[in-house]
Amino acid sequence: MRAVTWQGKRDVRVETVPDPEIQEPTDAVIRVTSTGLCGSDLHLYEVLTPFMTPGDILGHEPIGIVEEVGAGVPDLQAGDRVVVPFQIACGNCWMCLTGLPTQCETTQVHGEGMGAALFGYTRLYGAVPGAQAEYLRVPQAQYGPIKVPEGPPDDRFVYLSDVLPTAWQAVAYADVPQGGSIAVLGLGPIGDMACRVAQVKGAGRVFGVDLVPERLRRARERGVETYDLRSFDHEKELVAAIRDETDGRGPDAVIDAVGTEAHGSAAAKLAQQATAIMPRKLSGPFAERFSIDRLAALYTAIDLVRRGGTISLSGVYGGMADPMPMLTLFDKQIQMRMGQANVRRWSDDIIPYLTDEDPLGVEDFATHRVPLSEAPHAYEMFQRKQDGAVKVLMQP
Repeated sequence: MRAVTWQGKRDVRVETVPDPEIQEPTDAVIRVTSTGLCGSDLHLYEVLTPFMTPGDILGHEPIGIVEEVGAGVPDLQAGDRVVVPFQIACGNCWMCLTGLPTQCETTQVHGEGMGAALFGYTRLYGAVPGAQAEYLRVPQAQYGPIKVPEGPPDDRFVYLSDVLPTAWQAVAYADVPQGGSIAVLGLGPIGDMACRVAQVKGAGRVFGVDLVPERLRRARERGVETYDLRSFDHEKELVAAIRDETDGRGPDAVIDAVGTEAHGSAAAKLAQQATAIMPRKLSGPFAERFSIDRLAALYTAIDLVRRGGTISLSGVYGGMADPMPMLTLFDKQIQMRMGQANVRRWSDDIIPYLTDEDPLGVEDFATHRVPLSEAPHAYEMFQRKQDGAVKVLMQP
């Protein structure tokens, strides 16, 4: 089959690789019909290279058709249409039953000290072959895949794999009171969708911050009060502008949907780039102990949120030596919640919104649809924020 493989920093290629096969009774194999390009994939493209191996198959946002199932998968059969969550979880362990499938005790990557295995996401999370491919082996298929009806286009359901539950969890963790205010930093796919979820869940005012005109326009057209970061000489001015709209206090909650590659963090960016070009034998151990994130967005969130408010982190962070302003966090009595989205924890809550009325705007959420063969160009376009790229779907 053809699949998108990682070959080095900013180097992805579409190559022929072996077809996946059933290996365990709880496996399934699906034929992928659409698969997303995620902002998290860009971290592999640029920052997390010390944890990658040439030939790794990328991607974790698939919808497709079941081709084959193992004997331990009673509720799926060939021909079923399914969305596959980005994490791999059993559904039966204590963590899964507690609503934390990203911490699944069956698939935790113990050798790396990490949580549940993820599709297409570094050796830290199991180096499981990913979903930007013609076919995908799905472990723990007795629990993970979400059956969806035939008929509507892939766009209606594909975001159940990651975008929708990640945005939903970000808003749930933000704990915005009914009619309250929330600011979302970063209006890429997750930030954009988080704004939409916050609106349908009853937030009174939603502020969105970015520096890409197309992303600001998309959010503004859906009623978000947008702020162009380029219009301010310093983040303090941005904070003051939003505080002025919230009785001088700041919003009740802030979602950081940016993560480790925030703009405005020059020194940390240089450190990340240096790690990425180290010899592989050095870069991995160094990153595991001394890596740092570009924290400009998180620092802004800490400054912006009102006292006693909540910060919800959905942007991916990977630093092990990040400096944090503990005095400010403690003094402002800020609550913080974070983590990979627990897809199956939220999927049943989200599905009622995937109706013909489409209140979340999923059917026109993608800005680009390209063949899988154009993946290298899609990565470059998305990474450089060219051609209005916000969400890219690929069709094998």
